[in-house]
Amino acid sequence: MDDMDLDNPFPDPVEIEITDIFDLHTISPRDVKRVVEEYLELAHEKGFKSVRIIHGKGIGVQREIVRSILARTSFVAEWNDAAGLGATVVRFSS
Repeated sequence: MDDMDLDNPFPDPVEIEITDIFDLHTISPRDVKRVVEEYLELAHEKGFKSVRIIHGKGIGVQREIVRSILARTSFVAEWNDAAGLGATVVRFSS
């Protein structure tokens, strides 16, 4: 433990299981863009036809970040609101 970097006590990446639902509530706002981009890549590689990204209702900041990423992601066919859940359902192209 003497070698622990006090500025970065968790230097190893955290492995998160990739499923068809991703909840952004546990992601720091400064990391949302990078994490969503990586999640979409991995979910697409796993062969999911669609995924649900939970961003919350709030004032819509995270929703807009997510949707700006979706708009420029080549393998995203379309996305829609998930009824009343503060989430976006994303369909991947084949």
